[in-house]
Amino acid sequence: MARSDLLIDLVESERCGDKQRFRMLVEAIIAEERSKQHHLVADRLSEIITPVGSSDLLARDEASSRVGDLLLDVVPRRRVGSLQLKPHIRTAIDELIEEHKRVDLLQSYGLEPRNRVLLDGPPGNGKTSLAEAIACETMLPFYVVRYEGVVASFLGETASRLDAIFDFARTRRCVLFLDEFDSIAKERSDIHETGEIKRVVSTLLLQIDRLPAHVIVVCATNHSELLDRAAWRRFQLRLELQVPTRAEAEMFLGRMKQRLGGELGLAPLALADKLSGASFAELEQVALDIRRRLVLELPSGDASKIANSRIEQWRTQAHP
Repeated sequence: MARSDLLIDLVESERCGDKQRFRMLVEAIIAEERSKQHHLVADRLSEIITPVGSSDLLARDEASSRVGDLLLDVVPRRRVGSLQLKPHIRTAIDELIEEHKRVDLLQSYGLEPRNRVLLDGPPGNGKTSLAEAIACETMLPFYVVRYEGVVASFLGETASRLDAIFDFARTRRCVLFLDEFDSIAKERSDIHETGEIKRVVSTLLLQIDRLPAHVIVVCATNHSELLDRAAWRRFQLRLELQVPTRAEAEMFLGRMKQRLGGELGLAPLALADKLSGASFAELEQVALDIRRRLVLELPSGDASKIANSRIEQWRTQAHP
């Protein structure tokens, strides 16, 4: 049974004629019932609040198949502790996770947890991994938006597909991840953009506004300068994930050496110096490449030679 405070708010919103508040409360009840595996109740409530003629947007458990080409359901495995994060970012994420784990306490004081996060920074520095870790730590399903399914040749279809995604997400507790957010949340004042694209952006921002607190939306961008100015205001938590410093790279490579259970040809500090400017993803890939060659060339492999060859390969690929 849904919490008493939800039911009281539900009746009060209906008495006051606040239809938007009423729908949001019903969606929260549906999400709570679904989290308890009460899918029949959740499905029935979803049918009741879905407008006639909008059956394709039903937020039923079976609706997973309806958005299968729009969302990728990923099993979250990364933990926050496995990521290399700056102290202020780790603190912010730990606080966000605590808010969702202790949501009942917050709601008893009339408060809701923060649920809108924007991650900014160059590729390969942990934005996707951090979104996955949030889902893992809160023990929520992790849905990744598939832009190849969302973006249509007719922009009106793009807006309707975005509506389908958010209608699906609202009635379940989950983490919804939108990578390359700048590709669909472009600055609307750009004279080169069409009116249809501007309507897509408006639809997207409206849907983010309507998300209930039990849905954590995490958006990531490599080009924050391209984002619509109004998009920034939607997010309660804005974090910047940058290329690792020399000290951070050394620490990361030291952890990689320990995790892989063997040498990397060079000391972590020497590797960090030679891989200056590399992202966390590139550091990890070089370390894995070195270990692969070392294992395959046992027992006579020259560890230092292998490490230097992989570093040179990275330089060639990074700066062709």
